[in-house]
Amino acid sequence: MSAVQIVEVGPRDGFQNIGPFIPTQTKIAMIRDLAAAGLKRMEVTSFVSARAIPQLCDAPEVLADTLAQAKTLAQVLVPNARYGLKALEAGATFLSYVFSISESHNRSNVRASPEESLADYARLVDGLPAGTRMRLNLATSFDCPFEGRTPAARVLEFLERAFEIMPEAEICLCDTTGRGEPDQVGELFAQSMARCPEVAAWAMHAHDTYGRGADNVLAAHASGVRIFDAAIGGLGGCPYAPGASGNVATEDVVRLFHDMGVQTGVDAEALLPIARRAAALPGANAGSRCLLPAAGAPR
Repeated sequence: MSAVQIVEVGPRDGFQNIGPFIPTQTKIAMIRDLAAAGLKRMEVTSFVSARAIPQLCDAPEVLADTLAQAKTLAQVLVPNARYGLKALEAGATFLSYVFSISESHNRSNVRASPEESLADYARLVDGLPAGTRMRLNLATSFDCPFEGRTPAARVLEFLERAFEIMPEAEICLCDTTGRGEPDQVGELFAQSMARCPEVAAWAMHAHDTYGRGADNVLAAHASGVRIFDAAIGGLGGCPYAPGASGNVATEDVVRLFHDMGVQTGVDAEALLPIARRAAALPGANAGSRCLLPAAGAPR
């Protein structure tokens, strides 16, 4: 079977909900160790309001070290053009722009309508330096914490408009709340690929709030997706999606694909001690299956 790429989002999505500030050097050390374990692409931080998400106030320092190490492709999340420009000024070469398909969630998250965020995305794209890579995250593609199930037609409408703005961007459909289910995931990816067959690459961002993360990853994989977000230790959650728990755990996704005979380029055993460190961070809420005691093992 063909290989997949795991995008480690723990240093951004995994850390952002943790209250006690994680020392910058602790973040840097974990990113370096994750790279050494074979995770060659990571969402290392986000340029956002330090008042809104104080955990990520050290974004410039974290990004600078990752770029200096040159061992991983450093992806940086940005919620609007303003912070996109800040990330570019700090040296970012791979942006991950996010907006929500759902009106209420996007207003809660970035205080703008989806239409306004799409227009802002166009402004950011228009000013990108040559060679800058872009991913577009369509949050709440499957479900919204305020509005419920997201209509597929609405996702497809925004997808088509976003593709016209930057055809070479990678597109990621995000299960922000973890309420998506496998049939829905598979069908939406199939419809999206049919609507925009020339998208450069497709990705899946899964949360595991209801224990469906791995099943939804498999559904996306069966639809042809080969890029998957995951967070070490299953850390994470969206601060603007009440009740949403962590991302699907990196070590669980790697083990799943390896058991299927699908290559990830990641050392599964090397991930486990890093996952234990992540889970032990003060304020962390881990959700890893691999870290659970095996049946019959001492607790």
